[in-house]
Amino acid sequence: MKRLPEIIAAAGLVAAIAVAVLAQERPAQGQSSPGAEDAPASMHGNSFAIRDVRVFDGERVTERANVVVRDGRISAVGADAPIPDGLDVVDGAGKTLLPGLVDAHVHSWGNARADALRFGVTTELDMLGDWNRLPEIERQRGSLAPTLQADLWSAGAAVTAPGGHGTQYGMDVPTLAADGDAGAFVDARVAEGSDYIKIIVEDLSAYGTGMRMPTLAPAQVAAAVDAAHRHDRLAVVHVSRRANALQAVEAGADGLAHVFIDAPVDEAFARAARSHDSFVIPTLSVLMGVAGTGEGAGLVADPRLQPWLGSGQLASLEAAFPLQARDPALGERLLASVGALHAAGVTILAGTDAGNPGTTHGASLHGELELLVRAGLSPAEALNAATAATADAFGLDDRGRIAPGLRADLVLVDGNPLADITATRAIDTVWKNGHAVERVLARPAGPSAVAPGDPLVDDFEGDAISPRFGAWQPTTDAIAGGASVAAHALVAGGAGGSRGALAVRGEIKSGFAFPWAGVIFFPAGDATQALDFSARTELVFKVRGDGRRYNAMLFSGPSMQGMPSMQAFTAGEDWAEVRLPVDGFAGVDPAQLRAIALTAGRPEGGFEFFLDHVQVR
Repeated sequence: MKRLPEIIAAAGLVAAIAVAVLAQERPAQGQSSPGAEDAPASMHGNSFAIRDVRVFDGERVTERANVVVRDGRISAVGADAPIPDGLDVVDGAGKTLLPGLVDAHVHSWGNARADALRFGVTTELDMLGDWNRLPEIERQRGSLAPTLQADLWSAGAAVTAPGGHGTQYGMDVPTLAADGDAGAFVDARVAEGSDYIKIIVEDLSAYGTGMRMPTLAPAQVAAAVDAAHRHDRLAVVHVSRRANALQAVEAGADGLAHVFIDAPVDEAFARAARSHDSFVIPTLSVLMGVAGTGEGAGLVADPRLQPWLGSGQLASLEAAFPLQARDPALGERLLASVGALHAAGVTILAGTDAGNPGTTHGASLHGELELLVRAGLSPAEALNAATAATADAFGLDDRGRIAPGLRADLVLVDGNPLADITATRAIDTVWKNGHAVERVLARPAGPSAVAPGDPLVDDFEGDAISPRFGAWQPTTDAIAGGASVAAHALVAGGAGGSRGALAVRGEIKSGFAFPWAGVIFFPAGDATQALDFSARTELVFKVRGDGRRYNAMLFSGPSMQGMPSMQAFTAGEDWAEVRLPVDGFAGVDPAQLRAIALTAGRPEGGFEFFLDHVQVR
């Protein structure tokens, strides 16, 4: 029988190795299962009415109206809409009813969809994710059953070059070679169930660093766009440079996943985007993080949001972006670019790129709305960008508006966001499929116990595996249905001639999309508890091995179900000291450290590495 800590850790390891990919979604601790069929039914079902409420229907405002919901769908909207006898009635006086918000650009894993729904984001569009879950998410979003998750559409695997953006996270993803057949590549994505096609054009040159990645050629982009259209799929292109954005638009791309950052939007580009009817998802939330303007930390400080932010969300919002330029002028240029696109009549959709440092699911869309208003959209236009406009662009024909026949995904807020866009943060009630959503946030029962003062975890000098505190265990993808194997044991001969070391050996085998195997350390002894390492700054260990590249992952937060943070290291032939700064693990909360994993991934085959003198100091 598998031990509970390893079972819990499995979901997090899958997320870490896949990064923006999810094989198993689980709710926050203390919540019911997020599956539509498993969530508790609302006390009064999914039929009710809201009286005398200001309604923004996705496009227009009615100052005082009644809204009637029957069996999870809107049945009537209007100033004189009669309220049938026997329905529960919500008093909407002084409040505003919005369609459930839609985030047009996320990367979803772990608790992301529950986090989103808690903030009134009832639908998310994943722009790169696990293609294995596509049939299941399609089934879920077709249901009107009670649920604790936002619905999800997904691009599945993206179109990217070998070694290109999207391949750097340790997961094995399909890639389009320079001489590959773009049409056949897109055919395969459609066969997997991709709802739209994400095409990545990114060499990192726009970020002002020396880092470079291979990327697709313009001809490949054009061929991929054509193939997507042949399958009646949208083609959404990731860009960061103006030249690539213009090429994509002229190739017929339906939309851009970001506004470019290397130059301001000029009249020529705006005219091209408008004439080709290409939408833009600016993702100001993440790009302002690249500029270092602190938008995420500002959301943390808002008392309308802060009580509902989980520990992982707090850490992610306050995390610095790895390529951060810390250039406020870039932030102003981005706002001006979005304003120029809007003034030219280009369709703007609201998306956050949540899952990246400086963002979080749900709350960041409220920040994105404020940024769009700062860029020149009116509050009504910003709300349209997060509701009807995105639903129209992506063909989500049962949501995005408050109209008869559509599903009752609704958000009731105090105040008037048509006058003050930040009023969207003052959430009164969220309904999903007509069921009122209980806004549950799992918080730790109390502060984590402080880690022992001695930074040494284990020097492997004893006669048994016996760390100074905590426990070691092997971990593999077998927990999630894979076939990889791993074992660990004490061996003689450690670093610098010391008595012993920990040998970690195993084999990465096919049979799982994102295979892993290695060893995991639980500082508190198991995954049910965390220790406070907030006074520590480095994970340090000595390692030698087979020359493979391995991953070090830190798990933190209120449970093991959140997204772990990862840094890579190589185990060479000779003993070497690895020093990984804690602040290099993006989004980690060292005050709630639950586990440290050291794992191998692809390529398939045997692996072997040796550990000695492991410290957190």
